[in-house]
Amino acid sequence: MTTDSVKKPSVLFVCVHNAGRSQMAAAFLTTLSQGAIEVRSAGSQPADKVNPAAVEAMAELGIDMSAEIPKVLTTEAVKESDVVITMGCGDECPYFPGKRYEDWVLEDPAGQGVDAVRPIRDDIKTRIEKLITSLTPAAK
Repeated sequence: MTTDSVKKPSVLFVCVHNAGRSQMAAAFLTTLSQGAIEVRSAGSQPADKVNPAAVEAMAELGIDMSAEIPKVLTTEAVKESDVVITMGCGDECPYFPGKRYEDWVLEDPAGQGVDAVRPIRDDIKTRIEKLITSLTPAAK
């Protein structure tokens, strides 16, 4: 089997509004994995737009999330993902046996300024770096 035929691991980040935590996590994973991991994010009750403080906090690190749009969580997105990481959506997230589930307890950046979002962003980045190591054999 060649490396081209090996399926990339896929990760779905889920929070209620898909406007802050899950968007930052998806942006970090997309950037830091350099395409080695398929990335999705969604919300059980998506907001109208991504949190501007989250966009600003990520821009400080050179990651542009300004074009992202909150997406609704679908059963298909969960089925198609190897790892599902929830961030405060509780029982609203569908569960499928055989998937790897993680629940990341993170403060909700909704309604907070960029100063309050920075520590959340930095916590997410640390978790993403560990996640990449666990999913990519080359990183081990």
